[in-house]
Amino acid sequence: MLATELTLALPAWIDAEVGATHLYADAEARIGLAIRLARRNIEEGTGGPFGAAVFDADGGLVAVGVNRVLPQHCSAAHAEVMAFVAAQARVGRARLNDDGRRYTLATSAQPCAMCYGASFWAGIDVLEIGARSQDVMELSEFDEGPLPADWIGELERRGIAVRRDVLREQAREVFHRYAELGGASY
Repeated sequence: MLATELTLALPAWIDAEVGATHLYADAEARIGLAIRLARRNIEEGTGGPFGAAVFDADGGLVAVGVNRVLPQHCSAAHAEVMAFVAAQARVGRARLNDDGRRYTLATSAQPCAMCYGASFWAGIDVLEIGARSQDVMELSEFDEGPLPADWIGELERRGIAVRRDVLREQAREVFHRYAELGGASY
């Protein structure tokens, strides 16, 4: 029998970790949350070392995501995709910024090839990144996949501002901790 219902779930600890009413006023606060989510995800054994969050223009938290690939048996359950799905469910539309508001995706590490494409289809206006893909591949066994040579330019041509290296060293530390814990592929 074919699967006719699909369900993705975030870990039970998410609500306790995240203050839904807190405002995240700057890139450091937003990336700090993404890094905290990534760290907690590996510490709890609920997925891989990646965290992401979607914010509105005022710094209000719309949704979060963590890597859930292995626990959910879904190769698309990356932190960014999980955050997009949760945000889209919350606002009730597939393209977040169709309401004329601006949205930011803050992610603990540079989006892989899949999440890169999902970023412009999801309707975000700003992409904030902690660790670079080079960091991810240097410190773990993850292959981030091919991106266009001018991937930042491609996003900017689509109206998405890119900010890199926000709390980069803190984001890299999550991968060091991941290795200490045995670095299972998530």
